Amino acid sequence: MRAKNIGIEKAWEKARHFCAYQERNHQEVKEKLYSFGLYQQEVEQLMSKLIEENFLNEERFALAYAGGKFRMNHWGRIKITHALREKQLSAYCIRMAISAIDEDQYLRRLHQLAATKQQELKHRYQGWQLNQKIFQYLLQKGYEKELIKNCIERLPISKA
Repeated sequence: MRAKNIGIEKAWEKARHFCAYQERNHQEVKEKLYSFGLYQQEVEQLMSKLIEENFLNEERFALAYAGGKFRMNHWGRIKITHALREKQLSAYCIRMAISAIDEDQYLRRLHQLAATKQQELKHRYQGWQLNQKIFQYLLQKGYEKELIKNCIERLPISKA
């Protein structure tokens, strides 16, 4: 069943507030506008207006999303890339967001996660099993295999 059309003026106000509250991607905003019962032509008109007035910017969204997922959730580049693709962002925006992550911070975070996981698991696992558990954890977080291997080799007492 279709939602009742709230009108383009009221939808404009709600959409502005929705976009100003936090960065949004185009798909999220389109879904929100359709939830107001608007027709396709009205949605496209409001989307254009939001982009024009800089309430909606996919590059800015990609940067904010990637930075937030890296800082707050400790995600790696692979997981962030997949999430941005899922949100239907352009390859350019994804590349830009990934390249904005500072390499030194990225490697420090990887080593910090590995060391923390090692401390957490060292009483239950030793040797290659411990390394495998750490490897799987970091892989699931979205870090690159080669970086994980190098990181695990540098961990104290990681040799079996």
